[in-house]
Amino acid sequence: MTLQVQASWEAVLLDWARAAMEAHVPVEKSHAESHTLAAAYRYCEAVTREHSKTFYVASALLPYAQRRAARALYAFCRVTDNIIDKSDDAPDVRRANLEAWRALTTSHHPPADELVALAWTDARTRCNIPSGYADQLIDGVARDLEQKRYQTFDDLAAYSYGVASTVGLMAMHIIGFSGADALPYAVKLGVALQITNILRDVKEDWDAGRLYLPLEELAVFGLSEADIDAGRVDARWRDFMRFQIARVRRLYDEAYPGIALLHPRGRFAIAAAADLYRAILCDIEAHDYDVFSRRAHVGTAGKIAMLPGIYYRSQRL
Repeated sequence: MTLQVQASWEAVLLDWARAAMEAHVPVEKSHAESHTLAAAYRYCEAVTREHSKTFYVASALLPYAQRRAARALYAFCRVTDNIIDKSDDAPDVRRANLEAWRALTTSHHPPADELVALAWTDARTRCNIPSGYADQLIDGVARDLEQKRYQTFDDLAAYSYGVASTVGLMAMHIIGFSGADALPYAVKLGVALQITNILRDVKEDWDAGRLYLPLEELAVFGLSEADIDAGRVDARWRDFMRFQIARVRRLYDEAYPGIALLHPRGRFAIAAAADLYRAILCDIEAHDYDVFSRRAHVGTAGKIAMLPGIYYRSQRL
């Protein structure tokens, strides 16, 4: 099974994914004390539970070893993001802090009091995760220091690869996968997940000084930044959002068959992550595309109710 790569952005992103995997050189596993490492993994679990209910639920469907590695991955990504987004420091200070974090998390022996770095190093080396993907993620997050607007969807897809597809590619190594034929599916699913986030978080991102919606496409629908600032939900905005949601759903549809290329132990978890995020699009539609006055979400009860159907579909792949 091979996914046809059609759009120009897909070919570019797939080249990045292949290059990082091909350049990887396995490294020696970390040797932290067992009690210290257990505490580090527990901390990552707590970070995941606090910051992402969807990822926490999805990762709970993995076997123990993969579950704790996935939560170490989430905590690594969360700390990376927070260095840029949750700091009041000047941009040059944040960049320096990000580079210090890069050095810490690529070290074979991080300090015992750096719990996220400790768990992540253990997970990264045990699961043979290419360090290039972690570097690409850090570089993607760093773009938020300089780039606040995206002219085209191709530009936005490149950003989405850095901050989301790389996460899927790393998770793929935690779960296990058939080979390089799985890469394009993981890349596409990451873009779908990130664009879902972007459509949900328009107001939050605008308040932070960022607009991730493609400017060319806003203009096609007669929209401007003034409309975003006003939180205007009118016919133009609804048409624009219908277009965006339809494209994201196509990405989910095209990425979903790639779950069959994962190890059976991880298919349910990845299918759950995809479908639970995809359900956010339904919530946006159900509230008339108003992402300005409320944050679209799926409640815990709704997520749990979806799991039997997701399990059935994932097992039929």
